[in-house]
Amino acid sequence: MNDLDLYRPNVGVVLFHIDGRVWIGRRVQTPAPYNWQFPQGGIDEGEDLEAAARRELAEETGAVSATVLGRTEGWIVYEYPDGFAGSKRARGFKGQKQVWFAFRFEGDEAEFDLGAHHEPEFEAWRWADLAETPELIVPFKRATYEAVVSAFQPFAASGVSTR
Repeated sequence: MNDLDLYRPNVGVVLFHIDGRVWIGRRVQTPAPYNWQFPQGGIDEGEDLEAAARRELAEETGAVSATVLGRTEGWIVYEYPDGFAGSKRARGFKGQKQVWFAFRFEGDEAEFDLGAHHEPEFEAWRWADLAETPELIVPFKRATYEAVVSAFQPFAASGVSTR
């Protein structure tokens, strides 16, 4: 068994507005101050990573009008903190390993529907500056968000363009 097998495979999505801001959602029934995050979720058995990212984006935000700008290479790993009682930990995972995708949103904001697919993950959303996102996430995910900000900063710095 590889040590990475102890981490749940996951994808994350940073959805960029044409002006370089990013979409963040406020998690349902999660107290402030660390209750905002990007869409993310598990990868189904045999699922292509980009397909998983598009599925998670659609399920959590309703958005489907998006073009790939880039992705992180390799896995970005974080561990669940002591006392974390989430269902993933109960299934034996130490944390999550993630590949992150940057997408440019090309639709109308009316496309966003937080209850589009299942129990909503988010109760509100807003556009934010990419650089502020590490301060909005729960502390055990902060290093992950810092890595994502570093990887995708070029898309925010001058507005979004394709590579």
